[in-house]
Amino acid sequence: MNDIVGGQAFGTALRLEAGAIGRVEAVAGGGADIRLDRGMIELLAGDEDAALAMAGEIGAMIRMTVAGRCVVAAIHELGSAGEMIAARIAFLGEGVADAAGRLTAFRRGVTRYPLPGTPVHAVSTADMGAIFSAGDMAHVEIGTVHPTASTRAALLVDAMLGKHFALLGSTGTGKSTATALILHRICRMAPAGHIVMIDPHGEYEAAFAEVGASYGVSNLAMPYWLMNFEEHCEVLLTTTGAERQTDADILAKCLLAARQKNRAAETVARITVDSPIPYVLSDLTTIIQTEMGKLDKASNSAPYLRLKQKIDEIRSDPRYHFMFSGMLVGDSMKSFVKRIFRLPGEGKPISVIDVSGVPSEITSVVVSVLARCVFDYAIWARGQAQHPVLLVCEEAHRYVPSDRTANTGPVRRILERIAKEGRKYGVSLGLVTQRPSDLAEGVLSQCGTIIAMRLNNERDQAFVRAAMPEGARGFLDTIPALRNREAIICGEGVPIPIRVAFDDLDEDLRPASNDPVFSELWRRSGDEDALVEHVIGRWRNQGR
Repeated sequence: MNDIVGGQAFGTALRLEAGAIGRVEAVAGGGADIRLDRGMIELLAGDEDAALAMAGEIGAMIRMTVAGRCVVAAIHELGSAGEMIAARIAFLGEGVADAAGRLTAFRRGVTRYPLPGTPVHAVSTADMGAIFSAGDMAHVEIGTVHPTASTRAALLVDAMLGKHFALLGSTGTGKSTATALILHRICRMAPAGHIVMIDPHGEYEAAFAEVGASYGVSNLAMPYWLMNFEEHCEVLLTTTGAERQTDADILAKCLLAARQKNRAAETVARITVDSPIPYVLSDLTTIIQTEMGKLDKASNSAPYLRLKQKIDEIRSDPRYHFMFSGMLVGDSMKSFVKRIFRLPGEGKPISVIDVSGVPSEITSVVVSVLARCVFDYAIWARGQAQHPVLLVCEEAHRYVPSDRTANTGPVRRILERIAKEGRKYGVSLGLVTQRPSDLAEGVLSQCGTIIAMRLNNERDQAFVRAAMPEGARGFLDTIPALRNREAIICGEGVPIPIRVAFDDLDEDLRPASNDPVFSELWRRSGDEDALVEHVIGRWRNQGR
């Protein structure tokens, strides 16, 4: 295909049929080059119909009649061709025109291509309504399609959740509010749903107070014995290399013995070191002590002493009580799963897990346990009454970074497995991040729906461009120009790629993520002594 400003320059107006704004010049598999009549474009600019008024602009849609069908395309590049406007378009889909010429029965994909010389017509707001209609499919409305104020943008819930989704955007673009909006609309549509959200900053508790339950270090009560062996190693082992392998072998032997001491183990046919069987931490240290006593040389006792010392440190550290408290020895697995997965939800389908108060050394382990519980429950529930679960990870690049040398251990592996296999078992993954380039490419590529807000970093833009389907490439050029609370959405969750202006969300439903207003706050003064004293108290007590 010729360069968009190359080829023949037309010195006179195009000869067009009535109502046409241009014609096709050259055609390729995914798009075409067209010439638009500048006079017709300027004439339509004053039209009351918002879609017609922006005909010929970047992002505008046009239609062509091919063998009785209406092929719809979007303009993504413009240039000058003498007195004409040269444009490059990407094909989106096709439908049929009714007796009045309005578009109906639209579907994604093109089966018949226009020939050079085919007249090009502008798409009206009524046509856009047909293009973006979700029909009778389960959907939630989240905003309006650019540039209209009346065409509603809908997400197809089953298609979006069935193949995972990612919401990407730089800080300050409204990413957290957009996440809250989408989840609120899903909760309204499915009050008996099951959503688990990992909240690393404690900002979503207020947003979902009415439709969800919040759990943090004060009430999470996550039993330590739910950890599998790999997660135990992540928490209890402090060495590297050959020493770590030695410590791991000792821990595996002692941990298995501790699990086997529980009465519940008598009803389990086969117990492994990964089995979620309750055990007492003091039993584990006693077994470690006993094994150390069997040694011939005291010089070989270093691995046992390291393990025993680490367990004693964790038991005595109040920051770890939400997970390693002596009150969590009982078999509370059933009640924990029911609470976290909202079974039953009682009209509150979302669990917000606030990990902002969790010690940073074990945050990834806590997320790993939660994600693995979601996945393992789905696996072992297969063949029973299904309860699909949506797992939403804010700041996802923390847990599945592109740098494979980063120490994320088991959480990376379980999230990668959910991304690859989750949909088979009814587990959906929602990834929210401000740095898509720092997110593992293999995980992002598994997301069938991508919601891209403004990205200021060129590396992030290139990464998203590579992850988006071919038909959406024309929309990606507009990502740096998006306003706050606008997004480009493409993939399984929408009929075709769209630019969306998100709906306003009530103040009490928004996450607590507003930026401080420096110019206003720095004018205030007074009572600093009491404030500092209060903050130091919270700081020392490691709690709010």
